[in-house]
Amino acid sequence: MVVRVLLLLICWLFVAGCARQRFFQTDARLPGAAPLAATADSARVTAGRHYRAHVLHRVFFGRHYRHVWTTPVTVPVLNPQTAVPGGLQAGKLGGGFQSTSMTLLGRNDREYALRTLDKDPYKTLPKTLQKTFVLDLVRDATSAINPYGAFVVPPLAEAAGVLHTTPQLFYIRADEKGLGENAPKFQGKLALLEEKFDGKSNLTPAFGNAQDLEDSDDVLRMRYQNPDHQFDQLAFARARLLDIWLGDWDRHEGQWQWAVYAQQDRTLYRPIPKDRDQVFYRFDDGLVPWLVSRPFIVGKLRTFKPHYESIDGLVKNARFIDERALNELTSVQFQKLALDLQSRLTDDAIEKALRRLPPPIYQLEGARTAAALRTRRASLPVAARAYYRLLARQVTVVGTDQAERFVVQRLTDSTTQVQVYATANKLMYARTFRSTETKLITLHGLGGEDTFEVSGDVTHGIRINIFGGPNRDEVKDSSHVRHSRKKTFYYDTRSGNTLEAGPSTRDRTRKGVEAHTYDREGD
Repeated sequence: MVVRVLLLLICWLFVAGCARQRFFQTDARLPGAAPLAATADSARVTAGRHYRAHVLHRVFFGRHYRHVWTTPVTVPVLNPQTAVPGGLQAGKLGGGFQSTSMTLLGRNDREYALRTLDKDPYKTLPKTLQKTFVLDLVRDATSAINPYGAFVVPPLAEAAGVLHTTPQLFYIRADEKGLGENAPKFQGKLALLEEKFDGKSNLTPAFGNAQDLEDSDDVLRMRYQNPDHQFDQLAFARARLLDIWLGDWDRHEGQWQWAVYAQQDRTLYRPIPKDRDQVFYRFDDGLVPWLVSRPFIVGKLRTFKPHYESIDGLVKNARFIDERALNELTSVQFQKLALDLQSRLTDDAIEKALRRLPPPIYQLEGARTAAALRTRRASLPVAARAYYRLLARQVTVVGTDQAERFVVQRLTDSTTQVQVYATANKLMYARTFRSTETKLITLHGLGGEDTFEVSGDVTHGIRINIFGGPNRDEVKDSSHVRHSRKKTFYYDTRSGNTLEAGPSTRDRTRKGVEAHTYDREGD
């Protein structure tokens, strides 16, 4: 069957030839519509008539949300002077790879993001493919996105107890001049306008006593410089379970802002999800996308269905930030969060959220989406358990650029405790791992002169990898795992460090700083 599909596809692509010169609709307003009055506050538009496709195309490349993109809806017209209190002025153009975006400046230095609903993945392709049929195929795959899905999320995030943006939908007039020199990039398009939560000037009462708003790069940098700076891991787990429930697979570290809170003697960072373009994604309903979305090809492209397809694929894009911001939590904590979300995300909350879709789109997708959300809600604890098991299989515990003491105790054959102490013997991390869940614990000391202590006499034990860091470090391994030759592996530079090896130690020190490198910011 797969071979037949590929042969038919090759024939079709041969006929298709190069990329279409004009792919996108020139104006979201319907062809032949009367000129838009200067005082018009709404317009009848389609999100993307270019995604309309004949039957054979839909069989091969999927029905997706083509009917949503091509259905006429009535939306507000953007007036930069009245869109928000105090009006908006044009700022700098964004650097996104697919959507066209711009920063708009509001009153009191507030910032907003204006982003086109439609996408052009032209820049994501190698230059050798940018003028071929591949560009058309990738562009066409945008129809797997529900263009109005992001507008459903705010009431659901509010009900779930997750911080959020509140995007608004607008049509940009074909003659709009209030967006500065870059206005032509937006004219005639549908766009999403939402708050930019970056910097103190963008704080609102919704953030309570937050002191600042930061992006992920800054938060990660501070986390690894100072042990008093920590992620609010429970808040992040809550937000990630909401992502999974919504089928939002594109949650990499760039998709988050962080509210900064002072709490006793530490600084906590709480997550603010942004860019909700991929919620309710529908991809595998054509022969080619079904094949592409197989776990062994592009497993992250998971379709939103009543049942959870693959938690592993659904969280793949967020693996980097998940590893760094969810390394403390236990299975019990994940289950409590899942049960709490079940009680919060009521049928009324779902219905209220879906009513934010344009009425014609609600008629097309409202009932089906609501039914899927209710079914996924019922099995959210099962999804949370699968998610936890993925996270728990290999856990990384990271220090900072200051001196820390890592204490590992092999308590029993099935349990291993890891504690990390900062200066003045202040506990900054503690977790007990179970061998039925965790196969590898990796410790990174980073900067500072760190000490690693491993102890315990057991029959079986979890493997411990220790990476000291660039400064002088000390490792003392007195543990003994009787039914395994080596269970503590030490990676560092060969000189300038101290190792007191035990019967379970494997010395992997060598020349070169790559022996203890750690990717702090996803570079």
